[in-house]
Amino acid sequence: MNPNIEALYRIAASHERTIIGLMSGTSLDGLDIAICNITGSGNQTKLTVTHHTTIPYNAAFKTAIAQIFSIKAADLEEVTLLHAHIARVHADMVLSALKNWNIQASSIDLIASHGQTIYHAPKFMHPQSAYDNATLQIGDGDIISAATGIITLSDFRQKHIAAGGEGAPLALFGDTILFSSEIENRILLNMGGIANFTYLPAGQITHVISTDVGPANTLIDGYVKANYNGLPYDANGDIASSGTINEAFVDAALTHPFFNASFPKTIGPELFNQDFIAAACKEAGVTELAHEDMVASLSYLTARVIGDAIYKVVGDSNVDVVIYASGGGIHNSYVMQQLQNICPKASFKNLETLGVHPDAKEAVLFAVLANEAVAGSPTLSMGKISFPQ
Repeated sequence: MNPNIEALYRIAASHERTIIGLMSGTSLDGLDIAICNITGSGNQTKLTVTHHTTIPYNAAFKTAIAQIFSIKAADLEEVTLLHAHIARVHADMVLSALKNWNIQASSIDLIASHGQTIYHAPKFMHPQSAYDNATLQIGDGDIISAATGIITLSDFRQKHIAAGGEGAPLALFGDTILFSSEIENRILLNMGGIANFTYLPAGQITHVISTDVGPANTLIDGYVKANYNGLPYDANGDIASSGTINEAFVDAALTHPFFNASFPKTIGPELFNQDFIAAACKEAGVTELAHEDMVASLSYLTARVIGDAIYKVVGDSNVDVVIYASGGGIHNSYVMQQLQNICPKASFKNLETLGVHPDAKEAVLFAVLANEAVAGSPTLSMGKISFPQ
């Protein structure tokens, strides 16, 4: 037997696996790293996060990714070079984190790497009738595996595309495995660049809904970066708090067909960008708006699209729903307060009460997908396997 296959077989047959989950989202702020000890699979999965961190990207790395991110006419040479370079950077970050934690790479069974999404193209977003759904993540798994000496699973979204999906959101699978409850109606809300959630009605696995709902940080961050001398984001929602919501702008933005499309659906910065803001301004007849008022309006729009989507899935019964939020957006207190105002009957709790730190959640979910791929049911097998040798 090939020694690589033999090693993978031993990992799959083991009672317990130690898996590093890696996530780099559309906010381009850094790499989330989570070490997970996992036993079992499927509904029998037991998971403990032993270590987690986010290693920030430096300015040059962010700039390099931004030059090809969500851009139709990206430089093919840059895409090719970054496919390898991102993987090397991520591998170095993993090794650095392990060194800081005094953990040997040999004690890790698997790495689950999401990679970096550079373009998301569900069919409704592109005009080419000859083509179906597509999405592209870069950061080569072979390079990560060779550099770390750890078997690596990557490119998870392509199996979802192959099965007829849009490649997102994949949170459905990990959320259902880790967070389903027989007694509590739950919404697992993630607020990264894009907002998505999984609705887990108590004891009703067949009624689970997982969907993107619209912008979370992407519009706010993009506007702040463009108009506040390179400031990366609105820390704590302080800029929004100093502004006034322009309701005409918000109403115009909400007329976009995406918001009325049925669930599940996916989207990305390919739609929610500065052109989207300009189009909504034109529709609303807004010719000039103070920067703090635009930030307040975009922040309210974020809360509004999330709240509207929650009402669509649970209606007035949200009095019985507990919302567990994660992602960078939870640190924007202005957005979170607006969301609480829109959903006054819902309860908001820290995801850490369910055993996962909110900043680690997405990385953890990919560790779960890797665990399912090697030790779970063949009905849930995502990710391409790369060996160190």
